Amino acid sequence: MTNRGRNSEQEVIILQELDATDRRILAALDEDPRVPIMVLAQKLGLARGTVQSRLERMSASGALRPNSSRVLPSALGRGVGAVVSAELDQSHLNEAIAALRTIPEVLECHAPAGDTDLLIRVVAKSPDDLYRVSEEIRLCPGIIRTSTSMFLREVISYRTTGLLGA
Repeated sequence: MTNRGRNSEQEVIILQELDATDRRILAALDEDPRVPIMVLAQKLGLARGTVQSRLERMSASGALRPNSSRVLPSALGRGVGAVVSAELDQSHLNEAIAALRTIPEVLECHAPAGDTDLLIRVVAKSPDDLYRVSEEIRLCPGIIRTSTSMFLREVISYRTTGLLGA
């Protein structure tokens, strides 16, 4: 079983397809993401080529997030986080998504089931800057209405460690 990645032509390896060696590599990387491949291979008792080829395969498949996702927006002066719910004119979906991609403060965008057409995770410098970002989103082609909810604090950070042992 596979899942489509960011590029519809690209299939993503899902956790059920990862073998025990893949899981060991990912767990070790989760523990120390900056560990050199040679050190990782020695730590796991694997050949460097095995670790390298498996990481390349997982990376090429889209199973690994880009390294830039490790950068905290607050370290870039964007300490305010929010989610913007957007209602769309469905005939302009592709235009809206293309416009959202041009807004640097848009970190991710999801199309959920239910009344909301898009859920957009954004960051900003301040509440006033969040207003600017929300307005930029609202003015994208095809977006009819938005609603913004600012995050007060993060109570559970993004994590996948528990899934590796499942």
